[in-house]
Amino acid sequence: MSNGTQIPQEGAPRTVISLDAMGGDQGPAAVVAGLVDSARADFGLDYILHGDEAVLAPLLAPHSDLAPRITLRHAPRVVTMHDKPSQVMRHGDGTSMWSCIDSVKNGEATVAVSCGNTGALMAVSMIRLRKIAGVNRPAIACLWPSRNPGGFNVMLDVGADIRAEAEDLLQYATMGAAYARNGLHLKRPRVGLLNVGTEEHKGRAELKVAHDRMVLAQDAAGFEFVGFVEGGDIPSSRVDVIVTDGFTGNIALKTGEGTAKLMAEFMRQVFTGGILSKLAALLLMRSLKRLSSRMDPRRINGGVFLGLNGTVVKSHGSADATGVAAAIRLAAQLARSGFNDRLAARLASAEAAGQDGSEQKNGEQK
Repeated sequence: MSNGTQIPQEGAPRTVISLDAMGGDQGPAAVVAGLVDSARADFGLDYILHGDEAVLAPLLAPHSDLAPRITLRHAPRVVTMHDKPSQVMRHGDGTSMWSCIDSVKNGEATVAVSCGNTGALMAVSMIRLRKIAGVNRPAIACLWPSRNPGGFNVMLDVGADIRAEAEDLLQYATMGAAYARNGLHLKRPRVGLLNVGTEEHKGRAELKVAHDRMVLAQDAAGFEFVGFVEGGDIPSSRVDVIVTDGFTGNIALKTGEGTAKLMAEFMRQVFTGGILSKLAALLLMRSLKRLSSRMDPRRINGGVFLGLNGTVVKSHGSADATGVAAAIRLAAQLARSGFNDRLAARLASAEAAGQDGSEQKNGEQK
């Protein structure tokens, strides 16, 4: 993801962000603060802010200069982190999350951003936006810190669906590559299929089928397939996009987050353990600040729902103003790139290439 502010040229169409103000752990104040930071950094953005008007209006009042760019959409109900997706699908109308997604469905906004309940947000997004034609299962993509020059790799799925057949994995590869092109500015992303080893004979049957189909579809889908990759390759420079099922991806993501927190705690203990340790920390202050900034999860905040007729960015539930602004920045970047239209076209091309190649290969074997 680019860290530079993307300001459109004068006269260019404005980008409208639909923002759920009520779903985060830190409440509407953090969301509004993130909106304000985003608006002051990027003058080409307008916003539709969804939530309880009685709560949001006082938070917006000190920023009257931004009023022409913000439409406040009253939605009195809130989807909590404890609400079940099935309940929200049946009774979610009138919530800030539902209203936020509907603004994209109705064409008022190009992209939606929410800090709310992930399962509920995916459910509402699927029922209101529907899946792109031909997509079996949408996926959630995340950015993972890596040794690549851009600093990140893309991994998907990280929790939209615990299952994935060979066809789903091929679609994930195509969607992940499209995200890497538009989010990381990679012309031909390298895609790897996560497995228990790099040898072609290892892994479940659906992985082997997906492997062969990715070989056949890579040119049409616009990526370079590097074959099977292992867990140690997730942060490596060998690959740009890691494809896996949502069960494995979510465990890997949560394990990575937990390990990062553990290492940060170990470092705090080391550098506060005594006078010499504190002196060493003082001498290394500049380097430690650079390391802290690079590891700061807020600056890469935002998982992207892929495979829907509309772009949805899921901000971390505990995001503060910095994290919300980062999620909005990612949403704006994807909206301006025409990401979703390009994604649909790539999916159609890759599916045709994979099917044709499989039929040709089977015909040669007969």
